[in-house]
Amino acid sequence: KQAEIFAALREAYGIPRDDTLQLKDFPTLNHAVGFVKDRTPQSVPADTADAAVSESTRATPELDESANPEVAGLEAANQVPRRVPTAVWRPSLDLFRTTGVELPQGSRVVVMPDHGGVAEALTKRLDKRGVEVLPIDPALEFNVLEKQLLDWVAAGPITGVYWLPALDAHAPLEEMDRKTWQEAVRVRVKLLHTTMRALHEQLDGPENFLVAATRQGGKHGYDEDGAQNPIGGGVSGFVKAYKREQPDALCKVIDFAMSRKTAALADRIIDETLRDPGAVEIGYPDEQRWAIGLDIVPCNGSTTGIELDQDTVFLVTGAAGSIVSAIIADLAAASGGTFHLLDLTPEPDRNDPDIERFATDKEALKRDIFERIKSGGQRATPAMVEKKLAGLERAQAALAAIEAVERSGGTAVYHCVNLTDDEAISAVMDEVRNSHGKLDVLIHAGGLEISRFLADKPREEFERVFDVKCDGWHSLFNAMGDMPLKAAVVFSSVAGRFGNGGQIDYSAANDLLCKSISGMRTTRPGTLGIAIDWTAWGGIGMATRGSIPTMMKAAGIDMLPPEAGVPTVRRELTQGPVVGEIVVAERLGILTEEIASDGGLDPDAIQLADRGPMLGKVTGMGLYSGLTVETELDPAKQAFLYDHQIDGTPVLPGVMGLEGFAELATLLLPDWRVQTVEDIRFMEPFKFYRGEPRKLKLTAQINAEGEQLIARCSLISERHLKGKSEPAISTAFRADVRLSRQTPEAVKGDKPVDASGVILEANDVYKVYFHGPAYQVLGSAWGDGPGTVIGRLADELPANHDPEDLPTKMSPRLIELCFQTAGMFELGVDDRFGLPSRISRVQKLRDVSPGDQPLYSVVRHSSSGTGYDADVIDKEGEVYIRLTDYRTAELPGAASTLKTGPIKAVFRAD
Repeated sequence: KQAEIFAALREAYGIPRDDTLQLKDFPTLNHAVGFVKDRTPQSVPADTADAAVSESTRATPELDESANPEVAGLEAANQVPRRVPTAVWRPSLDLFRTTGVELPQGSRVVVMPDHGGVAEALTKRLDKRGVEVLPIDPALEFNVLEKQLLDWVAAGPITGVYWLPALDAHAPLEEMDRKTWQEAVRVRVKLLHTTMRALHEQLDGPENFLVAATRQGGKHGYDEDGAQNPIGGGVSGFVKAYKREQPDALCKVIDFAMSRKTAALADRIIDETLRDPGAVEIGYPDEQRWAIGLDIVPCNGSTTGIELDQDTVFLVTGAAGSIVSAIIADLAAASGGTFHLLDLTPEPDRNDPDIERFATDKEALKRDIFERIKSGGQRATPAMVEKKLAGLERAQAALAAIEAVERSGGTAVYHCVNLTDDEAISAVMDEVRNSHGKLDVLIHAGGLEISRFLADKPREEFERVFDVKCDGWHSLFNAMGDMPLKAAVVFSSVAGRFGNGGQIDYSAANDLLCKSISGMRTTRPGTLGIAIDWTAWGGIGMATRGSIPTMMKAAGIDMLPPEAGVPTVRRELTQGPVVGEIVVAERLGILTEEIASDGGLDPDAIQLADRGPMLGKVTGMGLYSGLTVETELDPAKQAFLYDHQIDGTPVLPGVMGLEGFAELATLLLPDWRVQTVEDIRFMEPFKFYRGEPRKLKLTAQINAEGEQLIARCSLISERHLKGKSEPAISTAFRADVRLSRQTPEAVKGDKPVDASGVILEANDVYKVYFHGPAYQVLGSAWGDGPGTVIGRLADELPANHDPEDLPTKMSPRLIELCFQTAGMFELGVDDRFGLPSRISRVQKLRDVSPGDQPLYSVVRHSSSGTGYDADVIDKEGEVYIRLTDYRTAELPGAASTLKTGPIKAVFRAD
């Protein structure tokens, strides 16, 4: 925020950039005013400079300003990636680099304890290392704790902080009274602010740390059961934001499942302190480690949500913000329902001419307000004018929401209320209960955002930002009691998901709300819970002011178009799939940059002794890119390339792409087997131009699905083109590899039918196909009636790869046998020629052993009518490979130019 202020000041007053300027030398508004006075060619009145600064730093309601856009369709909203936070598998700690934290003898560590014994076990382990433990008493008042911490600092350096109270369970939100709730938040979150603010200057190096622990289920609530003990979300949001402010320090929040374990958890907390610098959020639902990444789950247009109509009762907080006002208008147009609108802004006077002038002639209104202040005997300043305008702005947005509801035929009931006032919220809920007996949709959009780094953020300000969102949320739920609720929506932020410097309170509050929505899967399973992590909006709202758009662009983050943002709430309420929390943003820029470029993985610790031919150098384990490997392939050495050329250019066979995916998915999971490869897409050919060696990149992001793992794999092409500064990057292949610990069950089909008529020999096949000896896998083929083609695997094929003893996971040339047999079917029966495009599923059911020959592929049309199913079987009918719905992309006109006469003669014979 300070950087934004100075950028705005330089722009407003024409001050040249000074690279030697240190922002820490300008800690107050008076310093900023002096900066303007000293560096502008002509003297500027002090009140003008004050106004410029106060406008940028004032406490601004979270969703604010601007005009109400028209209700948009869902097309623009569906163009924005629908990102879903998800738990991603992370390898064991021994495969990661050390963090830089050593916990040497004589070091001093602060410990905030839990009540379950983990802190006691941790203290014993630290004592054995010779580490001095400085325990915090959770009962201390804020000022007393701060003094104690400063005394500890004065006595010597402090290495780090272990924060453990969020390991303690708490009651469901709606079952906690106000006092119980506030104490739970005070101990877990607010004392954390006091502690880290006091120690901020101590903990800024790579040897320093903040490690917190929570008990939300082991995956931070990103699983089917949702978050347990969601106040822990306030801790995780704090830690993520703290990492943004102290990027050199180690910051982690480790989530555990509910258990009575103490020693095992203490060991893991220490181990996480010492290894893996590449992730902030780590989880242990069991023995496996997990981190939090992102998945893209498009809206599927289903009707799994709720129906919005005239009987729908809404309650919306923050209703006088311009963005919220626009969303209310959209929901009103879709439903015509009843809206209870809550905001601290007084109910707008419909006859106030200033409200109308704010929307139509703001500049003239500003001059009039200035003159009114003067005529009242006060010294008019721009700051006073802006304060008056801010109130009119919210009044105009509130009135716009009310009128939009009324235009839709609905009913608007406005409540001027402070969200932190329990009694006032209870009165509103009683009115809703008495009037309707139900609440269909609760939208909690109210909040404050005051950007200031932790060192400059006093407790009162932290609590003000945090309490409006979180105390308000508790008050709403506590007052609602057992009243029926169909859906709850909370407005969160990318700051809650990723953390953001200067927004440590905002991040903590938003992440607590997200975890509370997640926890409703258990506490309110009949209520649809939605948390929306908004990015900054463009064209409407607070972020359109000043230098913010410029800074967003520099950070690689796109502003959200209103036509995409406004209907998003309606879409999430009415259409599926239900996912809980979504990130609504286009490019996320620096927010999704990895903490460590390689994810913290130690490539030297990874054993590649049993690697296959598609795995080269392990390059990282990113939160968003997953496990990555770079492999250089040389067509002069690899038969699968020099025997797979199109028009003289070697092309990577699709089957070797599948092989690469299977090898990568199991690289760090040797006890797991490939059960299936699914949703396979061959998107563009990977070519080796001029026959030269080329690198490819394989990536795998591994998630859980029940008892299985799903590795979402991609094969990435990167080319440096002449005259281009940036490489051209594209995805050549992609697929999902399903992993299981179970050995697949044997499948047996019909024995292959020997040829009884005309046989298609290999000589005629490879007059059409371009393959060389290693990929001339089809020895012969014949028909078995009008709907089946059988191909026989060629004998004594040359080696597929070099070195030839490298093992394969998927028997790629058996899959290629299916491709080529299906190709004969396609040419001979369907009279078309195509290249592999997609496959619904590939299963490997048996390994090939010496003596298994002969092997056959049996191909039939799939149920889709446009693809093919295929089995590779032996003479007894045992199935080795099964393909489901293999499809090709037709090359128009190609079939007529090929030598297909012998093929048609076989497969069209009576």
